[in-house]
Amino acid sequence: MADQPLLILAAGGTGGHMFPAQALAEEMLARGWRVKLSTDARGARYTQGFPQQVEVDVIASATFARGGVAAKFLVPFRILGGVIASITRLSRDKPAAVVGFGGYPSIPALAAAWILRLPRMLHEQNGVLGRVNQLFSKRVDLIACGTWPTTLPDGVQSEYIGNPVRAAILERAGSGYIAPGDYPMSVLVMGGSQGARILSDIVPPAIANLPSPMRGFVRVSHQAREEDLERVSAFYSEHGIDADVQTFFNDVPKRMSEAQLVISRAGASSVADISVIGRPSILIPLAFAIRDEQTANARTLVEAQAAVLIPESNLTPDTLGDQIQSIFENPNGANSMANAALSCGKPDAASDLATLVETLAESGKTK
Repeated sequence: MADQPLLILAAGGTGGHMFPAQALAEEMLARGWRVKLSTDARGARYTQGFPQQVEVDVIASATFARGGVAAKFLVPFRILGGVIASITRLSRDKPAAVVGFGGYPSIPALAAAWILRLPRMLHEQNGVLGRVNQLFSKRVDLIACGTWPTTLPDGVQSEYIGNPVRAAILERAGSGYIAPGDYPMSVLVMGGSQGARILSDIVPPAIANLPSPMRGFVRVSHQAREEDLERVSAFYSEHGIDADVQTFFNDVPKRMSEAQLVISRAGASSVADISVIGRPSILIPLAFAIRDEQTANARTLVEAQAAVLIPESNLTPDTLGDQIQSIFENPNGANSMANAALSCGKPDAASDLATLVETLAESGKTK
């Protein structure tokens, strides 16, 4: 086992960073590599789906975006401690390559890889570089882009490969789509790995306002924040709507493949999953994203007429309900949306990213 090349994955603690990292881990293990994940304690909570062979190194990191004055004062010291720990571990482990997926927990391993001049690259899921990837963009050998076009600094080497999706998504790739009709119709509501309050506020009344008997055919899988679970479940129940409300679905691939419609944030991983499985969607980009990356993420599906985009500023029960009704009343149009989504999918992204990693490791290229 010691002669197997080692890959270090550095990723933050959200599904948007972790799912592509998981997909690459699965592919690299299949190619005979060893894989370690470097993250912090928060990120470690999102590793349940990773293969058991992946070792998880919990390294201290921090962000200025959370906590009070005292916590912010300690951020540089926590990051420095994490970098020192990562230098020690990478010096010992001698990885063939290090790949960062963004998020502040990826800082220590990426910084250590740069200091040690190890072959290293980034994968950027969004159409706009995240803060950490922006920081390291000129300190890596290559940036693999999940969304195209992606805004990049001048002089940075990049390649568009798409966003890797997990094996469980690939197993459902191109699943046959059953268009809406006078029978049970499934709606999957996703607000990212931590839910979205605005979807919990708007989606239930939008569905409740659908005309009868259409409303009676709807079956909802709704991902909500823990603090919203009770009220969202109660609303659906009071209006006679069959709904399963949870904070996190471990079987998203199954639920998505069975859905007639997906209502979702436009996170890069969600968009990739929708594209690979091939489903009509209504996308609501996060309004407070500083770089508006979710609007950029949605662009390909919207331009392909596979998705409807509703800005948060326009999102009301009436506007959302009208779009849901329009899709459900037009099965041919819904089927066309599903096919259009499928045409945007990049099911080979994980394999293509793995090939880039192997090429980088073989060349030993560093800057």
